[in-house]
Amino acid sequence: MDLEVYWTDFAEQELFKIFNYYKKEAGYTIAKKLIDGIYEEPFILKTQPEIGQIEELLKDREREFRYLIYKNNFKIIYWLNNARNHIEIIDVFDVRQNPPKIRRTQEDK
Repeated sequence: MDLEVYWTDFAEQELFKIFNYYKKEAGYTIAKKLIDGIYEEPFILKTQPEIGQIEELLKDREREFRYLIYKNNFKIIYWLNNARNHIEIIDVFDVRQNPPKIRRTQEDK
């Protein structure tokens, strides 16, 4: 049975920030294409949830977080929620930022 892909509110907020940035810098069409691509990428996890690499910077957390890379610049961070039978996308992170910033939480914002 396929898993469902679930985007957390925090991940959706980060996606919205990326959209707004690229909309301002490159225009609506480019921003929309980028966001659509980021949003669609995790659907490959529905049948292969463990293809993403383990996120080393989050190894100290209770859950095992993994990630996918989109267009060489964006980490899509997720974990496998077996209890709910879905993949939880918890963050979208621009890898050009300071790597330890990935450890932020919603409370840090």
